[in-house]
Amino acid sequence: MTRAKPAAVLAVAIVAIALPFGLDAFQLTTATFVLIAAIGALGLNVLTGYTGQISLGHAFFLAVGAYTAAVLGGNYHLTAAIWLPAAGVVAALCGALVGPTALRLRGLYLAIVTIGLVFIGQHVWFNVASISGGPGGRSFPPVTFGPFDFSPGQQLTLGGVVIDHNGLYYYLALIILAAAMAFVWNMVRGRPGRAMQAVRDREIAAAIMGVDLARTKMSAFVISSFLTGVSGALYASFLSFATPGQWSLLLSVQYVAAIIVGGIGTVWGALLGSTVIFALPAVLQSLIPQSSSGGLPIDDITSIAYGLLIIVFFVLEPRGVVGLGARIASLWSRLGGEGGGVSQEPRAIERGEATWAG
Repeated sequence: MTRAKPAAVLAVAIVAIALPFGLDAFQLTTATFVLIAAIGALGLNVLTGYTGQISLGHAFFLAVGAYTAAVLGGNYHLTAAIWLPAAGVVAALCGALVGPTALRLRGLYLAIVTIGLVFIGQHVWFNVASISGGPGGRSFPPVTFGPFDFSPGQQLTLGGVVIDHNGLYYYLALIILAAAMAFVWNMVRGRPGRAMQAVRDREIAAAIMGVDLARTKMSAFVISSFLTGVSGALYASFLSFATPGQWSLLLSVQYVAAIIVGGIGTVWGALLGSTVIFALPAVLQSLIPQSSSGGLPIDDITSIAYGLLIIVFFVLEPRGVVGLGARIASLWSRLGGEGGGVSQEPRAIERGEATWAG
């Protein structure tokens, strides 16, 4: 590890910790949604980016995590110390049930199966009111840890610094995301991660080399679903109210767009892509007055922007924002900059070691 690499991570950490104090309420809410979404995008990157299993069913696992939180926290009034990890566990169990399909299906066929999950979930969420509240939706419990209450209007004072409801969720999401990134970072550099990348690149070659395809794919589904379930629970809790229609195929497409834009098969790509994709509606809303959009709703403009971003990055920079950073770092190195300060992940992308085989 180069000296510049931990310095860069430390700089990012300092900026992330100090960021809420420089944002207004609307901007802080957007930043919190970005961090929560990045947890789910990281899970999708484990499955699709590192293991090569195409999934468009991410919205289903987000909903599973959200409604697990609703039942345990809302119906049974359990603390978030229980329902937040439980949301990940229940989603992981669902992932373990879906995982065996990846043993027989690949590529578009697997993608179609995962799309089916979204529609099955939509049917369940709309019709089982005891879980989802039915078509009208339901409320979700706020995060509570003992004396800590994240409900709207609550504040936490630390050394004269006041952290409001949005800030509490921001820092909780930041801690969970940092832990998840550290876990995935270490995993992909260990034996399980190398096995996943071998399966992604060439399944037959991986099997010949002794990689257990079944265990590797199942592990990817379980890890991905766990992170997604936690993200879904935190997302719903922060929203405080959601309807079944929110867990649609479009939500899955947004997560796919996030890892494409950020960088498929990279740890930082989940955060960078989520920053672009999930902050986009707020940015467009501030840049484009509704009166000047020709009557086209902001949601439709955002959907068009998602499609354009996917096309542009696939055609011009398939390695995403992380790959773009690698290009800039390489150019800086050739111009006489500190070449040793470039992180190994962008170098791996540049050498083609982190490509996505679909």
